[in-house]
Amino acid sequence: MVDRFTRSRWIFGDKFEKLQSSKVLVCGCGGVGGVCIDALYRSGVGSITAIDCDKFDITNQNRQIGSENIGEYKTDVFARLYPGLKTLNLKLTPSVISEFDFSEFNLIIDCIDDIPAKVAIAKICSKRLLSSMGGAKRLDPTKIKVASIWKTTNDPFARKIRYELKKAGFKGDYKVVFSTEAPNCVNLGSFIGVTASFGLNLASLAVKKIINA
Repeated sequence: MVDRFTRSRWIFGDKFEKLQSSKVLVCGCGGVGGVCIDALYRSGVGSITAIDCDKFDITNQNRQIGSENIGEYKTDVFARLYPGLKTLNLKLTPSVISEFDFSEFNLIIDCIDDIPAKVAIAKICSKRLLSSMGGAKRLDPTKIKVASIWKTTNDPFARKIRYELKKAGFKGDYKVVFSTEAPNCVNLGSFIGVTASFGLNLASLAVKKIINA
């Protein structure tokens, strides 16, 4: 029988069932997280939960899926775009994260920008965590790399996170997607070629981690 997952079954073979039975949490539905969700959904991940608290605004339209729906909550738009997607309209702060139940998820993918929240997630979920570093201000998707949080280069955002992790006494490790390209502007300019590639790299890491578990 041919269905929307036929080509996924062809490439993943028997391991496709691991995707179907997996549960993934994606924190953030923006330029990185939105593309990551799209890729996971199309690939066959069985249960995806997306968290975001923002509404779309016009500045999102250069890179974000669903951003033609200006003024609507991103989670509401994503729930329409991806039937079966679970969404939570929730602002992830360190206090909210400390009370949140992450136990049901095979993987947590962090695509948010707030450093205290990213650090709080890492402290709780590092063994199941994949995280996005600084995707803004870059133009060259070929400079995107994957490494340990402790091994990134040329990424001021990742450097700040490492500083906060060390200050918190964090001794764990987790994979991050980052760029070795030097920032090209002062403001938070962004290019879809880079932000989408960050999201696709995270989705690829997640899929490989699930099928090889």
